[in-house]
Amino acid sequence: MTATRGERKERTRRAILDAALELSDEQTMAALSLRQVARQVGIVPTAFYRHFASLDDLGLALVEESFVSLRSMMREVRRGDPAFDKVIDRSLDVLVEHVHAQRAHFGFIARERAAGPPVVREEIRHQIELFERELATDLARLPGTDAWSSEDLHVLANLIVTSVVSTAEQIISARPDAEARIVSRARTQLRMVLIGALNWQSRG
Repeated sequence: MTATRGERKERTRRAILDAALELSDEQTMAALSLRQVARQVGIVPTAFYRHFASLDDLGLALVEESFVSLRSMMREVRRGDPAFDKVIDRSLDVLVEHVHAQRAHFGFIARERAAGPPVVREEIRHQIELFERELATDLARLPGTDAWSSEDLHVLANLIVTSVVSTAEQIISARPDAEARIVSRARTQLRMVLIGALNWQSRG
């Protein structure tokens, strides 16, 4: 069956995203050229602009793609049993599963967060902030946090998300035999944070 124009356009867009993801494994988006991406896909450089306004626009699409499914999966985890320890265990299980399934995307985020173009670094920061806001909203529904201030909920969310992001980056860069140790340490770290949180009282 002959593909429609829309289907061909979507395939080319997907090919551009995949090419940029592959090329950025060797260099950051800041060092990537439009010609490199076009050559990798097998299109002329001008055809790139039918799909993305710029390389920055392409980078933003990759950032969004990297975060959307993870945030959705974590949201489902938090809708279950509200017990802190179970949320921690399930969240880490989901994170490890997602890192393996989307390894290229996590590698992209880890590299671009430190050395990508300013607009891409800012979008990564924004996506992490959205992650924290959603988590803070969910934390407000867990036992023991009903009297917490909004600021304190966001502080706790920041601590958890920072640990999750760090754990993902460590798994990406570590040897396979080190993964269990990394996850175990993250589980201990998060439990220590939450044990302290359970005894925390927000100031009036």
